[in-house]
Amino acid sequence: MNNVSLKIPATSANLGLGFDTMGLAVNKYLYIKATESDKWEFEFLDEELRDLPNGVANFVASTAICIAKTYNKVMPDLFIEMSSEIPLTHGLGSSSSAIVAGIELANHYCQLGLSMYDKILLASKIEGHPDNVGPCITGGAFVGYYRDGYLAYHQLNLDKISLILSIPPYEISTKVAREAIPDTYEKGVAIEQNALNNVMLLSMVNKDYKTMGELMMQDKFHEPYRQPLIAEFPEIKEIAVKNGAYATVISGAGPTVLTLCPEDKVEGILKELQQVSTCKHESVEVHYN
Repeated sequence: MNNVSLKIPATSANLGLGFDTMGLAVNKYLYIKATESDKWEFEFLDEELRDLPNGVANFVASTAICIAKTYNKVMPDLFIEMSSEIPLTHGLGSSSSAIVAGIELANHYCQLGLSMYDKILLASKIEGHPDNVGPCITGGAFVGYYRDGYLAYHQLNLDKISLILSIPPYEISTKVAREAIPDTYEKGVAIEQNALNNVMLLSMVNKDYKTMGELMMQDKFHEPYRQPLIAEFPEIKEIAVKNGAYATVISGAGPTVLTLCPEDKVEGILKELQQVSTCKHESVEVHYN
């Protein structure tokens, strides 16, 4: 009970048409080693993390304490060693990984016995929507709905598909990305997007990745409004699709760009993407539990 180690995956949310409802887990990780202590304290092993709050103000700690209180338990103080491969504020679920880490710590130390459904429900209540926290818990691709305490979801496997992340050197805050999106949409646009998303999801289920990718890039809910915030996006998309990618979309709120492609195309696409020298381009895989 005294010590626990966690490995929480990054996530890429939205997948074009699946705004606030779809995402997938990626094999970049938040690592945590926790030991019971006489106070909350964090040791950050990566330079990027050292501006994060220490003690109870840290999101991992505050989440764990909140979850424990929800179940009328007392969360013990912990000393935590933290390192992360997930860049902060880059659309790869860094805050979601912290939420899930807090839930897992509370579940372990308070012996809550939470199911996967319980964890996703608790995380969705904190995050407001399940597209990032869901795949962080289930692994694979995730489709879910959450509102007012009601959660429904499914997990999917994406076989024989590779991912490329193009990570610009700047951040986009979630607040700025949210403010770029309109409050309302025309009825015709909403109907069209609903139809496209339905077909895209069935294409994904049936492993018709070509059709899935074509539809994924027809989003009108968030990408047209966020693309101007990511100067490199049009060039990345043009290069990737020209060289055989299924789709190129914004990862979460950005600025990271996600490309989905056949396994045999990833090296060629990566080589061509080096033309966009302002970004770090790397091949990653879908994380499965």
